[in-house]
Amino acid sequence: MPISPPPPRTLSTLIDCRRIVFTMVAALGLAALIPAAAHADDAAATINSGDTAWMLVSTALVLMMTIPGLALFYGGLVRKGNVLTTMAQSFATTCLIAVLWVVVGYSLSFGNGNEVIGDFSRFMVQNVALEKPFTLGAGTAAPVVTTIPETVYMMFQMTFAIITPALIAGAFAERMKFSAVLWFMGLWSIFVYAPVCHWVWHPNGFLFKEGVLDYAGGTVVHINAGVAGLVTALVVGKRVGFPKEVATPHNLVFSLVGASLLWVGWFGFNAGSALTAGGRAGMAMAATMVATGAAGLAWMFMGWFMLKKPSIVGLISGTVAGLVAVTPASGYIDISGALIIGLVTGIVCFFACTTLKAKLGYDDSLDCVGVHGAGGIVGAILTGVLATKAVGGDAASGLIDGNAHQVVVQLMGVGVTIVWCAVVTFIIIKVIQMAHGLRVHEEVERVGLDHHMHGETLE
Repeated sequence: MPISPPPPRTLSTLIDCRRIVFTMVAALGLAALIPAAAHADDAAATINSGDTAWMLVSTALVLMMTIPGLALFYGGLVRKGNVLTTMAQSFATTCLIAVLWVVVGYSLSFGNGNEVIGDFSRFMVQNVALEKPFTLGAGTAAPVVTTIPETVYMMFQMTFAIITPALIAGAFAERMKFSAVLWFMGLWSIFVYAPVCHWVWHPNGFLFKEGVLDYAGGTVVHINAGVAGLVTALVVGKRVGFPKEVATPHNLVFSLVGASLLWVGWFGFNAGSALTAGGRAGMAMAATMVATGAAGLAWMFMGWFMLKKPSIVGLISGTVAGLVAVTPASGYIDISGALIIGLVTGIVCFFACTTLKAKLGYDDSLDCVGVHGAGGIVGAILTGVLATKAVGGDAASGLIDGNAHQVVVQLMGVGVTIVWCAVVTFIIIKVIQMAHGLRVHEEVERVGLDHHMHGETLE
């Protein structure tokens, strides 16, 4: 989202928990079933062909982050007998969410609805004009006017909805049934992703109204995925032999190429969130580049100092952590802010994926929690510190501009997202566990899931 939320209201609107809980239940239960009346497109702007072309390219770049980027990144880190299954999870998730998004996900996320959920006004992409500029939240108090068709915006947001659940698969890699994965991805995208997306990015969303800053998905995508990864890893349980048996990555070339594609695709993720081909997109791109490089170096040198060798896994994990952390801040910070975010994140995520994970004992197979969860939280909080009016405008000032309250608002957004995601993810995964089962048999896990799940192997 490129448009900063309005100046924060008082926190008293969130303290009334009864109102929030009641509205959530009502919205997710009955209110969302009633289509809202379509608002007339009152945007004064016209479609800009340059902006539209940039958003079409950005959409393709973000899709590339999942397939083949994430598929290769995760596929190279698992053992040989699980490569096809792991990559297929990313590919199948792309197929599944593409369908669910146009049927119901987009409407629940970006329909006007109420403060906690959208509506069915755009069920099956109804009421979407093809040749008029799109106004997000038309008819609300703070509509966001764009210069692109709504079909392009819908597709751009679809790619975010695809990669978010796909990231979670890194936490339970090498031990979960393929069918259970599909059930989880579908239900999670509707009951966790869509509400959080609406809260943060729609003008009616209560976190948007509170002034939470999330330029391109630090809260909506990465904290959401990281928390869900932790919950699923705990419920599914540890891999056979963990932690005594070391699971050596099958092919680090795959992972290196995958991380490179993630880095390139992330320019669509962050710079594309400007929704225009202009100066703010350029600054978001520059901030993304600097933060990513700094985080990769910070992680690599930490590992070099402590483990005596510069690990390739550490280098690429650090760069991904930098991409994660700069995401919520990229349209609000300057280059010095990007450098700070990268250096801090590289160090924090290094310890989250090594020391913290070892002490707590959870089996986060491919460090979804340590990279996306920890990196997303660091990025969200530092956005409140480093956001500057010079880049983000009057409504996007942080502690660096004397607005300490923004840090409090960011912490609130982080806390609400963690609680909602943890509770609903736990319910979803437990229901699937009781109704269908989650794990493959121990002997299948030891041999590898590729042949048993798909009847195919790498060779």
